[in-house]
Amino acid sequence: MEYVDVSDAIALSGLRLVLTAGVPGPWGEAAKAIFQVKEIPFTPVRQTAGEQNRELLEWTGQSGAPAAMYGDERPRTGWAEILLLAERLSPEPRLIPADAEERSTMFGLCHEICGEEGFGWSRRLMIFDPILRAGTIDKSNPFPWKYGYSPAAADAAAQRVVDLLAMFAARLHRQQANQSRFFIGAGLTAADLYWAAFASMLVPMPAPRCPMTDSMRDLYDIHAAARPVEFDPILLEHRDYVYDTFVGLPMDF
Repeated sequence: MEYVDVSDAIALSGLRLVLTAGVPGPWGEAAKAIFQVKEIPFTPVRQTAGEQNRELLEWTGQSGAPAAMYGDERPRTGWAEILLLAERLSPEPRLIPADAEERSTMFGLCHEICGEEGFGWSRRLMIFDPILRAGTIDKSNPFPWKYGYSPAAADAAAQRVVDLLAMFAARLHRQQANQSRFFIGAGLTAADLYWAAFASMLVPMPAPRCPMTDSMRDLYDIHAAARPVEFDPILLEHRDYVYDTFVGLPMDF
């Protein structure tokens, strides 16, 4: 992916999407997928993992990714903010159900995938737990503070991942029994795109589809975790269906 630097992006118009360069971060990949499905063009802006990203902090109010900047509007850095911006810029195809009950269900599922204490949050605690227990992470790294890390929090996160995976799989099985390939209703919603992106934190797609380094692949693979977790194959089947049918491959980051 061809990135521009923050200093250049500030002067641009339209939609600019801050992403972690060279890393398939699930929050960023989900934001990309939403804009791609809606055919909303954006300029990728470089955020570098492990650096202070001071220009980015001054521009968006935070140093991480993703962040969506549209025109002179305020920064959107949360998953729901980015989704709502995309829905406003291109109402079709609709990714938030019109039905109020389905809408609330979708936002609840999305939170359990990518919100605080959701699947992605909990997996990050699992991934960094062995490093933090060994004391090999740089003390200036903001991760422990941002995610409320403690050994007890990491233990709780591992069990939460088990519970969430069981819930996601059970819902997909119920939907398939009703002749649907989607988490909600009969069509694609943001919940499907968010899960497809975050499923990389179970087992990444093969290298031709997701060209990541071996070391990062090991970090993302839940079978290689300090506490491996088994899961229903339907979760990866759903991811592959969404990428093959709606998003496209190979991943480019």
